[in-house]
Amino acid sequence: MAQRTAGKKEKPRDARGTTLRIARYLGTYRLWVALLLLGTLLSNLGNLLGPTFAGKAIGAAVDKGQVDFAVVAYYAKWMLASYLLSNLLSFAVNLGMMRLGRQVAHRMRRDVFEKLMKLPVRYFDRNQAGDILSRVSYDVDVVTTCLSADLVQILTSVVTVVGSFAMMCWICTPMVAGLLITVPMAIAFTRLMGRRTRPLYAKRSASYGRMNGYVEEMYSGQKTILAYAHEAQVCRDFSQINRDAAESYRDADTLGMTTGPTINMINNLGLSLVGMAGAVLYLLGRVGMEQISSFVLYSRKFCGPINEIANIINEIYSALAAAERVFTLLDQPEEPPDVPDAASLEAVVGDVAAEHVVFGYLPGQVVLHDLCLHAHPGKTIAIVGHTGAGKTTIINLLMRFYDVDSGRILVDGHPICAVTRDSLRRSYAMVLQDTWVFHGTIFENIAYGKEGATRAEVEAAAKAAQIHGYIMRLPQGYDTVIREDGGNISKGQKQLITIARAMLYDTHMLILDEATSNVDTTTEQQVQLAMRTLMAGKTCFVIAHRLSTIQNADHILVMEHGDVVEQGTHETLLAARGVYYRLYAAQFS
Repeated sequence: MAQRTAGKKEKPRDARGTTLRIARYLGTYRLWVALLLLGTLLSNLGNLLGPTFAGKAIGAAVDKGQVDFAVVAYYAKWMLASYLLSNLLSFAVNLGMMRLGRQVAHRMRRDVFEKLMKLPVRYFDRNQAGDILSRVSYDVDVVTTCLSADLVQILTSVVTVVGSFAMMCWICTPMVAGLLITVPMAIAFTRLMGRRTRPLYAKRSASYGRMNGYVEEMYSGQKTILAYAHEAQVCRDFSQINRDAAESYRDADTLGMTTGPTINMINNLGLSLVGMAGAVLYLLGRVGMEQISSFVLYSRKFCGPINEIANIINEIYSALAAAERVFTLLDQPEEPPDVPDAASLEAVVGDVAAEHVVFGYLPGQVVLHDLCLHAHPGKTIAIVGHTGAGKTTIINLLMRFYDVDSGRILVDGHPICAVTRDSLRRSYAMVLQDTWVFHGTIFENIAYGKEGATRAEVEAAAKAAQIHGYIMRLPQGYDTVIREDGGNISKGQKQLITIARAMLYDTHMLILDEATSNVDTTTEQQVQLAMRTLMAGKTCFVIAHRLSTIQNADHILVMEHGDVVEQGTHETLLAARGVYYRLYAAQFS
């Protein structure tokens, strides 16, 4: 467990490339972005005019020796109008950016989910579900929050800084000298801190992904944890993972929080220099109070956004780190496309053959060494052996969840690498040991595999699976809603629902991976009888640990360490008194 908590040191992210990819998402809404930019410019124009009107009002009250209330009121009304218009436009822009952020989040999550549907099984075997979910939810939220709030602030700040600097140069160029000393200092410090904080924010996102993955894994195994009284150890392991995540958060924010105060100190130094320069020029008669007042107000507007940008820049780095994780998922290689002119399996008879198949999940680690088998149409092939012998691997290859390293697999004489995956997988019905039901009615769960299935067809399948009686005893019958992951029904009932689903799916080939592992012995006998009737005339591959369930199989493959060590019927294998005989004797001694 301890090894799982140790994360690799994160390398700095490609901030420029990630920013460009986010910009492509925004590019889909070009008109909307253009309107928001225009609104931002107009809003800042009102803010930039305010100090000019304020300076003129102060000049009218001071420079002439007496207060001209009419002139002061005139400029005060214009100042109020400019600020009011600016705030209204700013409010509208913020609402618009929130809507734009939601649109981008919707599109980004849609792209991620569609990508997940195209990724090979290998990706899900090698990555924690919690880490994947973290990218879909938390990381996308961080990105869109940045777009909704921080992007507006950045745009506003940039326009304000540029506009204020232009106005200051127009009012009194010599007074700008003080800012020209401190601004490069602020920019250099911000760039330095950016290089140091960016990898820390990337590490923080990765730590949260690992924590979510661990929580998801422990949640799914909660009953096992309780059964083995392992709660204390799990809590200790989570404490370490949580501590790592908290330390990553602390390291990033501790360094990031020093940026704002430091920039603020540099800006205050600049304002002090501006004040000193203004006082000297006023004494020399080079500027009046109107110019000094306007200049000081503009200098505040100039320095304020720089400080805000320094504070926001940390959130932007956090968003870039989160976006990098999302784009890393989107860049994962999908299942290889079907070969050009790939055939579509039609009217499948069910003749399946494997010729000298070699396969390993990892390079240099072979799982199947030289698999050869031939399933004639309508025959049942049972695959037995100890755990890890390679039984489920055969199913993965038959369905092309993985492709063979060498050799080939054929269906009706067609190499499966030369047919479309869609038509190949639609040719099989599957019942797996790990049952899967979704939030919906029992009718919807059984009818999942057959579009347009009628109530009569669903009930016939449920009767064949020996679950119709149980369903009819429920208050809503077939309209009873199954909670998420079947929390309100037993494992055996979930298994029977998935068996009924496979029965309804009209195919000529079946795959049964421990399909009766979660039903009691009496129900198992009833299901086996119904399954034999349903399986008549179909090619079936049955993985079973209970040898009693496959005694009637037409052909049995006995696997050991990735090799087929024995094959034949139940009677011939018992007579051989080999590996199968020992497996059988161990169960029925």
